[in-house]
Amino acid sequence: MKVSSVTVRRRLFIALLGSGIIFAALVLRLAYVQLWIGGDLAEKAEDSWRRNIPFAAKRGDILDRSGVRLTYNVSSPSVLAIPAQIQDARGTARELGRVLQMNEDEIYATITKKQSSVYIRPAGRKMTEERAKEVRELNLPGIEVAEDNKRYYPFGSFASHILGFTGIDNQGLTGVEAAYNAELRGINGSVSYLSDAAGRYMPGTSEQYIPPKDGLNLQLTIDKNIQSFLERELDQAMVQHQAKNAIGIAMDPNTGEILAMSSRPTYDPTNFRDFPSEVYNRNLPIWMTYEPGSTFKIITLAAALEEKKVDLKNEHFYDPGFIEVGGARLRCWKRGGHGSQSFLQVVENSCNPGFVVMGQRLGKESLFDYIRRFGFGQKTGIDIGGEENGILFKLSRVGPVELATTSFGQGVSVTPIQQITAVSAAINGGKLFKPHVAKAWYNPETGEKVNSVEPELVRQVISESTSKQVREALESVVAKGTGRPAFVDGYRVGGKTGTAQKVINGRYSPDEHIVSFIGFAPADDPKIVIYVAVDDPAGIQFGGLVAAPIVKNVMSDALRYMGVEPRKDQIEREYRYGETKLVEVPNLIGHSVSDLYENMNMNFRLEKFGSGDEVISQAPKAGDRVEQGTTIRIYMGNHPES
Repeated sequence: MKVSSVTVRRRLFIALLGSGIIFAALVLRLAYVQLWIGGDLAEKAEDSWRRNIPFAAKRGDILDRSGVRLTYNVSSPSVLAIPAQIQDARGTARELGRVLQMNEDEIYATITKKQSSVYIRPAGRKMTEERAKEVRELNLPGIEVAEDNKRYYPFGSFASHILGFTGIDNQGLTGVEAAYNAELRGINGSVSYLSDAAGRYMPGTSEQYIPPKDGLNLQLTIDKNIQSFLERELDQAMVQHQAKNAIGIAMDPNTGEILAMSSRPTYDPTNFRDFPSEVYNRNLPIWMTYEPGSTFKIITLAAALEEKKVDLKNEHFYDPGFIEVGGARLRCWKRGGHGSQSFLQVVENSCNPGFVVMGQRLGKESLFDYIRRFGFGQKTGIDIGGEENGILFKLSRVGPVELATTSFGQGVSVTPIQQITAVSAAINGGKLFKPHVAKAWYNPETGEKVNSVEPELVRQVISESTSKQVREALESVVAKGTGRPAFVDGYRVGGKTGTAQKVINGRYSPDEHIVSFIGFAPADDPKIVIYVAVDDPAGIQFGGLVAAPIVKNVMSDALRYMGVEPRKDQIEREYRYGETKLVEVPNLIGHSVSDLYENMNMNFRLEKFGSGDEVISQAPKAGDRVEQGTTIRIYMGNHPES
């Protein structure tokens, strides 16, 4: 078929037009790629060629309130493999296995992964400098020794449940290490370079170094010395009383700052895997819940005083040893009761029937409102993970018996941190503060303070005047009542004992108790409050005999360390039959030994040092008060003739 010239020209035109359109589209596309998205594509290409060798940021130090480092970092390099650069995978695995003492096949499987870089785990992470040097000397292609560090806890198990520990990748797992992981961890840096498809270094290109940004240093509210006092006494309690657990907290009642917090059994954060998981995962002072017993009576007392339901000094109550409530007979701890007593003596004697009456006068709505306002039944919000709520009766289920038992601390479940926080509010002027362990953040390079944690007032629970009455009553408990074993001579100490039956399988155990004591000083201006609870001590199970002496020892050391001066205006301690009295040490200087034995009141034993005719020095010094029978060291000599 003959094709006309017109048809040929039309086809040529269409072909040329189509070619022109295609060419124009290509030009436009090229212009778009070059001018519009060229930069993005170049970046993507470079990203596909770029390889990174990470440099770990240094995790921030954790300090006590005085600046003592409780945990910090030490250099601990790690082995990094770049699979694309490894020339002999099997030989590399064999050499690394020999140095790292790892299985060759495990290393081979790691270094042949389709990844740009990969750590050799576990032995290749966080190595000693000696082992890192051995790896470097192998000079294996594709194997790098990257800068890294690991956490170091210089004091072993000290404050372990507060500090917590970190994982292999420097991530916080428990304690403040976990709670403030974002601030402590920092941002890793790296050295990056360009490589070809085979992973080989591209000559003529430059390396880029992105420095790591180290984490902030965290200063805690914890005081290393007070923490040491507390831990020493908890260790002693576990040995002396063969207890299941022991818990202690010290707090500044005026700010909510935790000065010390510990529990037993404990663990070493560096080697936490050597300990049962329930030990390092459970921070008992904030996790453990139990019926508090008589330390809870402080809340009932504060509520009754605030609502003016009781007059401590001018109103009397007769205790026959029990009280009938709702068909149940609730007994006092003292068989036969305390007889006629003022309500102040009810508090001193920790008389259950007397506190039942206080609860009845308040009524369930009012009592439980105060219990919740003091923070029970909800988390305190302390800045460490793992806190529990505790358990309260639902108001609809509170009958006469539940109201009565709650009044003296039975039937409710609390945590130690709730207990000390609530009592702090009862004795600090009525202010409930949120407890916390973080105090301030510091730049690790400049030392400049970045941020600080201010005291957080939750609410005003009771008035200052009511709080003053509570303090005075609890000081009387320590001087004249069940808290006498916590009496510290020269200091005004207030406090309350607690002895609570444990609930096991839904029933009260007749044999197992949690015994506790909470104390504070000075009683007229509290600077520190200390709570100690001991779980199932062997032998005698009373808070006054087990926990109160522990608080006394911690309190005595803490007050002297804090610079609180002894005073003469404390309530004198009452002594019961068999208790050792405190007596004043006489001035023995200038006396001869024969004079001492003839004329000295034999409240003391003497231990002589040196030779000479008369006493030139003595310890304890004159005017100190010590227990009867204490040994006085006398140092003999001769004064020079005038």
